[in-house]
Amino acid sequence: MQLSNRTLNRTLLARQHLLERSTLTAARMCEHLVGLQAQDVAPPFVGLWSRIADFDPATVSTGLDDRSLVRITLMRGTIHLVTALDALRIAPHIQPELEKAPFRKGFNYGAMVGLDPDEVRAHGEAALGDEPMSAADLRSEASRRYPDRDAGAVVQTWLYQLPVLQTPPRGRWRDNSRPVWSRVQPWLGAPLDPSYPVSELILRYLRAFGPASTMDMQAWSRLPAMKKAVSDLGDRVRTYTDARGRTFYDAADLELADPDLPAPVRLLGWYDNALLSHRDRSRIIGDTSATSLRTFTANVSPILLDGYLAGFYKIFVGSGTARLRISPTRPWTKTEAAQVEDEAAALLAYLEPESEPAVEILAPGADMTAPPGSPR
Repeated sequence: MQLSNRTLNRTLLARQHLLERSTLTAARMCEHLVGLQAQDVAPPFVGLWSRIADFDPATVSTGLDDRSLVRITLMRGTIHLVTALDALRIAPHIQPELEKAPFRKGFNYGAMVGLDPDEVRAHGEAALGDEPMSAADLRSEASRRYPDRDAGAVVQTWLYQLPVLQTPPRGRWRDNSRPVWSRVQPWLGAPLDPSYPVSELILRYLRAFGPASTMDMQAWSRLPAMKKAVSDLGDRVRTYTDARGRTFYDAADLELADPDLPAPVRLLGWYDNALLSHRDRSRIIGDTSATSLRTFTANVSPILLDGYLAGFYKIFVGSGTARLRISPTRPWTKTEAAQVEDEAAALLAYLEPESEPAVEILAPGADMTAPPGSPR
């Protein structure tokens, strides 16, 4: 069967729970999505609000406090909000790839070149110990142990070399505290589980992001040997092709979505995995140039209209007002603009309930990153 772009789009949205909000708990949603991007505090809360009906953000804070949820460096070397179980079974696959980075010449301009990786790791384990430690305290330890090296580079190396996670209070609802780090095993009271097959991880990826090519799988995970992982799944996967003749794999027990399904407006958090987890992102970006994804920096977030990227937004809070500014990537109809405005107002009420909400839709392509009133 040949897949159309629209079939890929609606199937992705359905599996991401972006066609209809789900009744899953936050933990179950994290498990289904194999984590949510959590480089910053707000995005996973926006991602869960966009996917779960009547989502209560306190459930994430509670999960972080009781350690059933954690913020940990995983896919693509970025922080993800995952269940404790997933932290223990996914980290062993990701960790070897992370550990390769610090001693390459391109890492922090070669700041760690010439040092013995095993010795650096041992110092990192001793510095972190079994108790959570702030980044500032880690820098002090790095300066003491390596006075002739850049302390920030040493700390970053330790955070790559060792399986670590961020502990509360950072990550709780509306708590943007500075990171405090802990090694995984002391925090969760359990060792990493290297027995979890990478093929199972890829099958879960397909359930949340498929159908997908092996290049898509690699772009999501940054892991090697995707063809072998698919081969190990045997008849648990089926294959499709697209108009370009590319092979796409999917979980054999899942159906494709109807390409004619309506797709509601969705405002996602910056770095949402729905947009970043394929090598070919046209299934959700459509005809928009991929270079526009650079605007994800500075807390700029995507807007989906009819299932595709159609604009970006950024929120400014100050003087009792929460202003959500929107830059469409194309002209919108009055109906589309009204639908986006309604969803934007609902998001503001959720994120900034104490502030007076204001939604501003700018001209297509306008720069909304400058605060209101600034030249643009």
